[in-house]
Amino acid sequence: MYRHVLFLTGAFCLTAAEISEADQQPSNPLIDSGKLTLTNKNFFFYRDFRHGNSNSAGTNSTKPPAERNGYAEEWAQGFILDYQSGFTPGLLGFGIDAQGALGLKLNSGGGTTGLRLLPEGSDGKPDDYYSRAGGALKARLSKSTLKYGQQMPMTPVLAVNTVRLFPSLATGLQLNVKEFDYLSLESGHFTRQTGVDSSNDNDRFTTDYALKRNGKAITYDSASFIGGRYQYSGISLSLYAGQLEDAWHQYYGNAKYSYSIDQARRLNFDLNVYRTLNYGKSLAGPINNTSWSLSSAYTSGAHTVSLIHQQINGDEPLDWIGFGTMGGTVTIGNAVQYATFSEANERSWQLRYDLNFAAFGIPGLTVMARYVRGDNMDNSRSNNPFYTARFVYDPDKDNKHWERDFDIRYVIQSGPANGLSFRLRHATHRATTGYRYVDIDEIRLITELPIDVF
Repeated sequence: MYRHVLFLTGAFCLTAAEISEADQQPSNPLIDSGKLTLTNKNFFFYRDFRHGNSNSAGTNSTKPPAERNGYAEEWAQGFILDYQSGFTPGLLGFGIDAQGALGLKLNSGGGTTGLRLLPEGSDGKPDDYYSRAGGALKARLSKSTLKYGQQMPMTPVLAVNTVRLFPSLATGLQLNVKEFDYLSLESGHFTRQTGVDSSNDNDRFTTDYALKRNGKAITYDSASFIGGRYQYSGISLSLYAGQLEDAWHQYYGNAKYSYSIDQARRLNFDLNVYRTLNYGKSLAGPINNTSWSLSSAYTSGAHTVSLIHQQINGDEPLDWIGFGTMGGTVTIGNAVQYATFSEANERSWQLRYDLNFAAFGIPGLTVMARYVRGDNMDNSRSNNPFYTARFVYDPDKDNKHWERDFDIRYVIQSGPANGLSFRLRHATHRATTGYRYVDIDEIRLITELPIDVF
């Protein structure tokens, strides 16, 4: 899909008194203030299914379980060309954002696909390449902007997924208001989406749990939100309301507080709360869920230690808006690399350690390690036929699971390769036999180089 946009710009006349000021301004802010960036991204992803589990994606789906591969592996190269224009001069300015992307398969096959770096063809094999292109028109009045087209909303109740080769996208209208010193407001209404492994910009929304009716995924025509954030000194407060058409209303609140003990030490607290209730036709079934997480972190120089508790209160899991083959992003403490610890009635805690090597003379190098443990999953009392059709927990079993993650990232700080980043992510997940997700070990190796063309 390729789009061509034609801009018509008017001529502007300056009075003699304005010539001096005009000499100091860009001759055409629409063009001269624009920015074009080419990002090269290489992504290797390997997932090993442990303890007798196997890969059910791709051509494996047509084979008996005993004949399926015990791992998934994809390696892809991506190129993302992103253009953001300035705005035409005047009280009301107009501009355009545009993006094109090309993904190339470096290695994978029908027996090892399923990691969503590449789209899967009708034959169960990953495509050799795929591309996408799109854009958005935008208008600016004072410090506020209105944008229509393909976008990347990142709110707690509607957020794209950014952990694959390409991000997911949403098509619609979004307003951002930044007229106040400490308060920012935003709202949006989106009617179509593009998945992380898709070229199509006309797909309907799904959910993270990809619920099904009569064997087909339940899809939704629109997703909307309104909300804002207040920040002053060490305090940040957020409040959002979201709606997935004829499925649910979802409300979100957040409070953050940062306290500096001295120049080298500080405390941070972060509380997230979601409240989800079905409405309208209740296409996703009855939902009555309150989910929250509380994080406390202590930083001393290069070291940060965090402790997080998360609780799901309800007989349905915490669910959120999805983009085709994958869910979006949810803002809660224990949603980590593989598991989200968001099953019905689940409780979990996390211990995390971060180390910034800038304090040791190696700026750009950071290391993270965390351990998350969850238990008490129970949806046996749920009246929702779609969630219980997927999996029902036995309340008589002591269901538990844990995940251990390591993340090492280095960004070159100067020279010809300035901005080039290397990231190694490793995850291990283990669970009792009564848990919904399987045991895995996985490695993700990601390199990324943004190049400012102009």
